[in-house]
Amino acid sequence: MKKNYKAIIEAILFTIGESVELSKISKAIDLSEEETQNIIEEMKKDLESEDRGITIVKLENSYQMCTKTQMYDYLIKIAKQPKKRVLSDILLETLSIIAYKQPVTRAEIEKIRGVSCEHAISKLIEYNLVSELGRLDAPGRPLLFGTTEEFLRVFGVKSLNELPILNQVQIEEFKQEAEKEMQIQLDI
Repeated sequence: MKKNYKAIIEAILFTIGESVELSKISKAIDLSEEETQNIIEEMKKDLESEDRGITIVKLENSYQMCTKTQMYDYLIKIAKQPKKRVLSDILLETLSIIAYKQPVTRAEIEKIRGVSCEHAISKLIEYNLVSELGRLDAPGRPLLFGTTEEFLRVFGVKSLNELPILNQVQIEEFKQEAEKEMQIQLDI
């Protein structure tokens, strides 16, 4: 008897509601990761070609069933409008440091920013954009922070490798801007 792998995978992704690692899906259906990935990719194509309201997205080495973005307007008419989280410049700056330097400690972030960032990190954890990854094996055993899958979803990237790379000229320009701002603040 041939199993209906697509139906099984669909049930797994729908029921879990969050992303599920490819390795876990393949173990559940007793197929190799390559075979499982091929089935999922075929499912993604089926969902796109049939003009369905859902899709499957890949996040790092995991998959998640989601509503297509073009359906949001209809969902909002029925459901409560989701609370929009506004990321201030401080939160964005802290988040970008974590994204590019992870795993990173609070002290390392504060050294780069030059100010305390405890509140910013707490807010980013509350928004599920950042999480604690463990502790650094150093005196005081400081917490290490990194980005979450929610970060990937919110910023529309499939992996951290898709983050833009800054060239050395841009970095120097940013440093000069920051130095000018610091000088203006010192003059006031």
